[in-house]
Amino acid sequence: MNPTSKNNLNLYKTDFVVWTEQTAKLIHAKKFSQVDWQAVVEEIESLGKSDRREIKSRLEVLLQHLLKWQYQSNFQSSSWQSTIYEQRKRILDLLKDSPSLQPYLTEVLPESYHRGKQAASDEIKVQINTFPADCPYAIDQILDSEFLPRVIS
Repeated sequence: MNPTSKNNLNLYKTDFVVWTEQTAKLIHAKKFSQVDWQAVVEEIESLGKSDRREIKSRLEVLLQHLLKWQYQSNFQSSSWQSTIYEQRKRILDLLKDSPSLQPYLTEVLPESYHRGKQAASDEIKVQINTFPADCPYAIDQILDSEFLPRVIS
């Protein structure tokens, strides 16, 4: 490892923003031997993982609020509706940037529903078995800007 590579590795550990800027400059200048490629690979891999975590988290919050909307209609609010809208919008933004994440929604739906159901149960103080065992909404409904579930009396 040459001194520039060592310095670049130290930057990666001590100042990530400066490391990204310096690494981009090295690549633009075609100084490939000075790039810490292992760190670059790690960062590229983490970007995909980050998008997956975000989409899963947003799906959980969205499902939580859809359940609250459906099962506690006497407390429906513009705040809940705004949260539903915002989570949908952010998920759709992620899917627009990375369409390959579309199948991931289906993959994580059962776990996201379980977590959203648990959060809704905790928040509105109802037994978790009040909600269906499996997600009652299709992915298309979940992401549909016009969809709000029918109220359960």
